[in-house]
Amino acid sequence: MFIAGNLLLGVAFVLDTLLFVYMWLMMIRVLVSWVNPDPWNPIVQFLTKTTEPVLIVIRRRVGTLQGGLDISPFLAILLIVFLQYAVVASLHDLGMRLQ
Repeated sequence: MFIAGNLLLGVAFVLDTLLFVYMWLMMIRVLVSWVNPDPWNPIVQFLTKTTEPVLIVIRRRVGTLQGGLDISPFLAILLIVFLQYAVVASLHDLGMRLQ
């Protein structure tokens, strides 16, 4: 059973790292959007291509607030934190019990 435990611990670590990196990409995109970036910049294009699929789903369900305030990045970051605490922590705990 220790192999399954180690496997789950590895999956939890990788998933936690990917969620952490994605959260920082989301934060960087928000910060860059405040300075009116050049849309042809490769970094801006990368940030848009990696974060827009999640943001567009949230925008469809929530919309924007009055005045055009887009809260989808904030909700995406909250979702990432929830996944880290709920899913990753559960995988980690299960992996520790199987060792």
